[in-house]
Amino acid sequence: MTDIKFAVIGINHGHIYGQVECLKRAGAEFVAFFAEEDDLAADFGAKFTEARRVTDRREILEDETIAIVATAAIPADRAEISIAAMRHGKDVLSDKPGMTTFAQLDEIEAVQKETGRIYSVLYSEHFETRCTVKAGELIAQGAIGEVIQTVGLGPHSISNGKRPNWFFERNRYGGILCDIASHQFEQFLFFSNTLDAEVISASVANRAHPQHPGLQDVGDVHLKTPRTTGYVRVDWFTPKGLPTWGDGRLTILGTEGYIELRKYIDITGREGKDHLFIVDGEGTRYIDCSDVALPFGDQFLADVRDRTETAMPQQRCFNAMRLALKAQQLAEETSEWTGK
Repeated sequence: MTDIKFAVIGINHGHIYGQVECLKRAGAEFVAFFAEEDDLAADFGAKFTEARRVTDRREILEDETIAIVATAAIPADRAEISIAAMRHGKDVLSDKPGMTTFAQLDEIEAVQKETGRIYSVLYSEHFETRCTVKAGELIAQGAIGEVIQTVGLGPHSISNGKRPNWFFERNRYGGILCDIASHQFEQFLFFSNTLDAEVISASVANRAHPQHPGLQDVGDVHLKTPRTTGYVRVDWFTPKGLPTWGDGRLTILGTEGYIELRKYIDITGREGKDHLFIVDGEGTRYIDCSDVALPFGDQFLADVRDRTETAMPQQRCFNAMRLALKAQQLAEETSEWTGK
């Protein structure tokens, strides 16, 4: 895969480090990056010394040897970058959320169809989380029967004093359901084995951060398909005593058992992350998923080369973000949150 070169435009979210590592693990060559912020660029360039920093993003867009553009710019800016990349013949690997408005989603979909490029979002709580990958393998083998319900919890640490100003501006980060809950929407579609779902209810609020009126610090959503239901809760209330950024969890209920994932910490004492618990007709089991392979990067590069959709169906990528935008809109129409 070393013949595939990629570059980065926009490094405002730390997820860009994971995006780069994902592509590098699969064998792609990181050659260039563009960032307006000198402080962010200094740290990023020190980590990835092989990539040159360019002063004009057109150097990346107009370089025909670059096949992929990755972006983790400010969320409201990601759509424009992705559209420019596709129109210059590049495939795209965006951080989530891929966009913050329906208009941006519509334009990205139109440009993707027009250009035939791959537009993908690295939903890292699925594709970069080994226990989530393992759960998918077990369910495909019939380990818990037919999936009928999921509960996805995505608590995060707000890290006050370390977040940039845009993080607290609704129109720039997109709202809590558009932003961090997009992970859970993609997983709901994946584990439900469907490309679409219905948003039944949604809410957002600012419960404890009046100094940041644009912040939504908690949100939840109820989803359904003809065969499954789902509940999602995301928040910025990770306690200071938890030794990681969030106790991300996913419970998947099947007709013959259930799986619970403790993605980033096992609060009962097991070290590390990627903990999977399964209960079925035979009993209970714990599976350490720390050595499970992460196939997304290899699959994505194969898709770039072969023009296939093995890493993630293009429509699921779009529909996960469409669900996020629908939930965000419904929540703001029906909730008490009034920030801007």
